[in-house]
Amino acid sequence: MIIKEQKKGHIHPITQLLAESILIFKDLGFDVVEGPEIETEYYNFDALNTLHSHPARDMQDTFWIKPRNKNLLLRSQVSAIQVRYMEKHKPPFKIICAGRVFRNEATDATHEAQFYQLEGLAVSRDMSLANLKGIIHHFFQNLFGKKVEIRFRPSYFPFVEPGVEVDVSCFKCVGKGCSMCKGTGWIEVMGAGMVHPEVFKSAKVDSKKWKGLAFGMGFDRLVMLKYGIEDIRLLYSGDLRFIKQF
Repeated sequence: MIIKEQKKGHIHPITQLLAESILIFKDLGFDVVEGPEIETEYYNFDALNTLHSHPARDMQDTFWIKPRNKNLLLRSQVSAIQVRYMEKHKPPFKIICAGRVFRNEATDATHEAQFYQLEGLAVSRDMSLANLKGIIHHFFQNLFGKKVEIRFRPSYFPFVEPGVEVDVSCFKCVGKGCSMCKGTGWIEVMGAGMVHPEVFKSAKVDSKKWKGLAFGMGFDRLVMLKYGIEDIRLLYSGDLRFIKQF
């Protein structure tokens, strides 16, 4: 009797890097929190200080579940988990949440209708932008190497104030300029900032006593950067030839 060699399975690159990332944050004292993929308009938008006039509420961005009058949707951001958590837990705390999100947009090499996000929230009496920078710097140094540096650029997000865009120094060219960083030496990787008082108000947290930092990233993009993947559609193709490379 001829016994055929069993073929070994391969862990998906998103699963691999997500597990590695969670361990990094756990070492910093963060707890992992999960939430529903079918979300309400309140938690996905209202509680996050996203006004009704905000473009993210348009049909072109959000998958609404019929009938629309129930105000249910496929979550477009895992930030909703943070508000749900704050409603039921008293600070101080540090949490990360990760999972699939859905946005109604055209698919191409860098965009998908579904993708993964990883977000973090930390609340204490003396949280600051300095803490935010330290946490993010530690994360990317452990993920991409000790030579990685980060920088903040002012930006706007409705759920934080002040808000920043976070760039990391290109780990391929070490800041000298290459095709990956488009010659700038920097790669944009996430949005972040200090939790907006209106978000605390929605979660019934006293913003005069507590300060919070929050950050979020499109996780698929990190996977693509880490492994040199040029087309996001490969991550969801189901092609075993692709998966077997990892």
